Amino acid sequence: MMDKLAIVVPCYNEEEVLHIAAEALRGVLDDLIAKKKIAEDSFVLFVNDGSKDRTWELIEKEHKEHPVQCLGVKLAGNVGHQYALTAGLLTAMEMSDVTVSIDADLQDDVAVIEEMIDKFHEGKDIVYGVRKERKTDTFFKRTTAQAFYKLMAVMGVKTVYNHADFRLMSKRAVEQFAKYKETNMFLRGMMPLIGYETDSVYYDRKERVAGESKYPLKKMIALAFNGISSFSVKPITMILGLGVFIIICSILAAIYAFVSYFTDQVVPGWTSLILSIWFLGGLELIAIGLVGQYIGKIYMEVKQRPRYNIEKVLESEDE
Repeated sequence: MMDKLAIVVPCYNEEEVLHIAAEALRGVLDDLIAKKKIAEDSFVLFVNDGSKDRTWELIEKEHKEHPVQCLGVKLAGNVGHQYALTAGLLTAMEMSDVTVSIDADLQDDVAVIEEMIDKFHEGKDIVYGVRKERKTDTFFKRTTAQAFYKLMAVMGVKTVYNHADFRLMSKRAVEQFAKYKETNMFLRGMMPLIGYETDSVYYDRKERVAGESKYPLKKMIALAFNGISSFSVKPITMILGLGVFIIICSILAAIYAFVSYFTDQVVPGWTSLILSIWFLGGLELIAIGLVGQYIGKIYMEVKQRPRYNIEKVLESEDE
């Protein structure tokens, strides 16, 4: 008996690319079914993340025209990419044996999905889609992305270098992922915690087919900070270390001041004093703000609010 595949596609304002993505992913399913690598009732699950355009209307249209291969989940509001992807994975978990998550912009190479399925059949529970290089990125995007992965490693957060959210997960891997109930989600850091056998496939990332990127610099910085603060307390440790360093410098400065005073080498003026006050004041504000961010995350976690609200699910007529 063939395994049933669900391709999970989070969507936010993707009306320009949705039909193209649906056609391409249906083609992947047809090819894998013809090669007898997946079950005939495998499907694509589009997750509408509170889009303000015609995305959901187009998902309904795709479902009407292809009721078995194109299914949909409508979230009640915009909750963000990580939550939308989570909603899709947990919904697909009940209807499939293996899932592949991919963005609707088709920058990730759909051709390697077959290789992912092959590795799944070899016994891998998680297969990461990893970019070979970043030639299509701007210098700024490439530099900041590489700095992000290196910073995550320094902070002790285990991630797969040059991997985003294009990955295959077995049913038991998704079931294990479902046990992680935190509100502050960073999926790239959570997947390695599952612990099952993993592998990677490598591909060249393409240009976006249509539409605009939904991850501007502001969201990328927020994602990076969320990843670090959700998996590491090293920033607080670094602030503590910096505080100890400044205390040592202050002691040395005090010794220097006493020596200068007794040797009549005191230089009049308040510049050094004012600069030190500003520096220490800024450092204290940074430290308080950083600790406040962690406290804020604890506050959000203990409230245990729902991460998302599913308004409607378009299921296969066979379900």
